[in-house]
Amino acid sequence: MSSLGTDGGGATYNSVSGDAVVVGPLLMAQHIEGIQLPPAAPAAPPCQGPPPTRVFVNRTEELAGLRDAALALAADPEPGVVMVVGVGGVGKTQLVAQAVRRELARLFPDGQLYVDLEDHRRDGAVDLAAVLGGFLRALGVHKDYVPGRLAERTALFRSVAAPLRLLVKVDNVQHAPEARALVPPQGLLVVTGRRALPSLLMDGAVLIDVAPLDDRAGTELVRRWYADADEGTAADVVRLCAGHPLALRAAVEWLAARPQLTLDDVVRDLTAGRYGTGDDGAREAMGVAMGASGGATQDGVGASGGPAQDGVGEAVDAVLDAVVAEVSDDTRHLYDLFGVLPGTTATADLLRAVGATRVDAGLGELLSSRLAVLVESADRPQRYRLHDVVRAHARQCARALPEERRRFLLRLVVDFYADAAAHGDALVLGARFRIQPPPVRPLAELGAKEALFTGGADALEWLDAERDNLQAVIRIAADEGWHQEVWRLCESLWALYHSRKHLADCVESGLLGIEAAQHEARPDVEIRMRNQVARAAYELGDLDRAESQLDAAAGLLELAGDPRLSGVVWESRGLIALARGRSEESPHAMGERAEEARQLFERALAANRAVPDPHGVVVQSYNVAQALVAGERWTDALGVLDEAAEVARTTGDEPMLPRIDLVRAQSFVGLGSLDRAVAATVAAADRAASLKQFAKLDQALELLAALADRAEDRTLRAACEEKLRELRRNMGLEPPAAPTA
Repeated sequence: MSSLGTDGGGATYNSVSGDAVVVGPLLMAQHIEGIQLPPAAPAAPPCQGPPPTRVFVNRTEELAGLRDAALALAADPEPGVVMVVGVGGVGKTQLVAQAVRRELARLFPDGQLYVDLEDHRRDGAVDLAAVLGGFLRALGVHKDYVPGRLAERTALFRSVAAPLRLLVKVDNVQHAPEARALVPPQGLLVVTGRRALPSLLMDGAVLIDVAPLDDRAGTELVRRWYADADEGTAADVVRLCAGHPLALRAAVEWLAARPQLTLDDVVRDLTAGRYGTGDDGAREAMGVAMGASGGATQDGVGASGGPAQDGVGEAVDAVLDAVVAEVSDDTRHLYDLFGVLPGTTATADLLRAVGATRVDAGLGELLSSRLAVLVESADRPQRYRLHDVVRAHARQCARALPEERRRFLLRLVVDFYADAAAHGDALVLGARFRIQPPPVRPLAELGAKEALFTGGADALEWLDAERDNLQAVIRIAADEGWHQEVWRLCESLWALYHSRKHLADCVESGLLGIEAAQHEARPDVEIRMRNQVARAAYELGDLDRAESQLDAAAGLLELAGDPRLSGVVWESRGLIALARGRSEESPHAMGERAEEARQLFERALAANRAVPDPHGVVVQSYNVAQALVAGERWTDALGVLDEAAEVARTTGDEPMLPRIDLVRAQSFVGLGSLDRAVAATVAAADRAASLKQFAKLDQALELLAALADRAEDRTLRAACEEKLRELRRNMGLEPPAAPTA
């Protein structure tokens, strides 16, 4: 067979719409070798999780147990699991942090991953796909390579982590399947929870039970914090706090901020119950928050006795009452706001947006009182959260607010997020078709000291960091009947759902968006929401659910004013038809599906031309060409692609060009013109590299390697495979196996 880039006589020639030059094999290989890739991320292993504190006492037995279990499990080639169990706030996370610093970091040198499942739990279920997505990014996998489905993320996590000895730390595990999904291929999983999980114990997990501090250890801890304390007085404080480290720390920190008082004052006030709420509901809420019931659940049994835990809950509640009663009015307002917030974290900008004053000083007081902590975040704004036990107390206190005041504050929270998400969407996806008008409040007004985000990449990181809060805000807006804000948020968050593949979130919020649209009698919005749910279901592989949503949307099209709404429905139907066609065994059935898809894409194209929407025209032309290729109508596909490329170039729609080039290459393959197929693929690789579309660059290099193999061009094939290995290595993936000679 003649070499690629020649006509058999050694001549070179231009071939593909004037965009690429087909050259000899050696020069083409050198061209591929010269494609510039982003540098690999620094090789530093991840080190996630709360840091250890300097003062830590008495947990000698628990630390020894955790160390011995880790040593024994580390010697086994199979991964191990340790379960650390105790009431909320008793110090489980800090125990693990101390063990990591003293022993575990050395045993597992390839990194530490951490997640608090409470941040990902909704209606009792954990979004494990989101957790694994975070783990993959922490391990260096580029966002473009993180797949959407849970099974795919699980498989990739096991592949990337296979050669690594990892320590995975997971807080607030409630059910065994949550833990099993996060076990590393080799290494150790350490989970904390309020109840032991029998099925994990049956799997071989080692149990470490963490009880409240006894009088001796608690007294030692208090005297380390407060060196002048009388031993008897310190012991009284320990008994009044039921040996609970969180309560002890809060009480002593409160005292440290009031040098005119003594530890005797703390004892006197706690003994008198001066700051108790007297609210049985508060006691019950705190008991639940701390795992105080002592009873068994379907997958859990109490770690310690119920009555003792009830005493701990009441003691902590009393201490928190005392501490909160003595903070400044501004700080108390912040504390109440944390109790009202739908999510688990807050930024200073959010707190200011809902009317808080002296926010920096108030947050400093909450931090120094150990009521709040800083949260690790990938984007710029600092985020704060209350310990889950403290958060339960704050939410109970917030229930005492007048209902009108509570709803007023919630509405400010919802409006802040609705405007911020709309600005983020505009920066991430640019001038796409949107039903909602631009937000009235400019982006600069949402950040007191600096903008929340400054560009598309920055906005996407902010949206991702706020994802759990945004989902909680959508739910609370739906509960309160603020229907417009529900669908506004859902529409804006498509930028996040589509870019980061948070597909389960898209389905959940989209269903609420459908209900909101129906309440407002907005068929246009309902079509948009149903299409978003359908696209998420399509990417999750649930084609039946996707078609069901599109059937309902199609029934509303006569009521919709903008023809682009018809276009998005026909486009989604076309994608489903192509997906079903790929699963067909007979070529005839595939051809029928391809023709069905082509007709649907043609209808979508006509709808976008009617507006006109240039980007929509390019996208739907590209889809039409895909359907023509699937139906083996190669020449027709090339004609459509040439028109699409011309529109893309004249309207500045550069990101579509690599996709067009790849489908053009497939058309040339179908026509048997390998030279032209190679030229189109090289053009796709060049454009994808310049646009930093690394997933498309990967596709182009993989196709080019296959074409070189088909043409028996070993030089080009070797160059493509080496560049692929470099790209995937830099993207955080294991490189493919070296080619055989």
